[in-house]
Amino acid sequence: QVQLVESGGGLVQAGGSLRLSCAVSGVPFRSVALGWFRQAPHKEREFVSVSAHYGDVAWYHDSVKGRFTISRDNAKNTLNLQMNNLKPEDTALYYCAKLSTYSASGNFTSRNVRYWGQGTQVTVSS
Repeated sequence: QVQLVESGGGLVQAGGSLRLSCAVSGVPFRSVALGWFRQAPHKEREFVSVSAHYGDVAWYHDSVKGRFTISRDNAKNTLNLQMNNLKPEDTALYYCAKLSTYSASGNFTSRNVRYWGQGTQVTVSS
């Protein structure tokens, strides 16, 4: 049974930092593509960052490039997202995802995702 359990969300002021973690089980952690998506109220779920299988390639949405960093802890089967210089527009429910397909353009969508976590809320105040 595949399980993705997020943690680390919270309330932070603009310019602050948060680190999200996703505990992954039920899949061969190193050999699957994993990522983070987010959904703000009244908006569609959008891609934030994806880590390719074996973690040697990563993609980022343009809005988070230079501020967010995705990483894997293979010893703990954990996917992390370090978020720095947070902005109010980063406020959303953040989901960990196990992908089943890649996007040739690097513009991932929910169609690339096979499993979702339950989400963790990130709120950035101005």
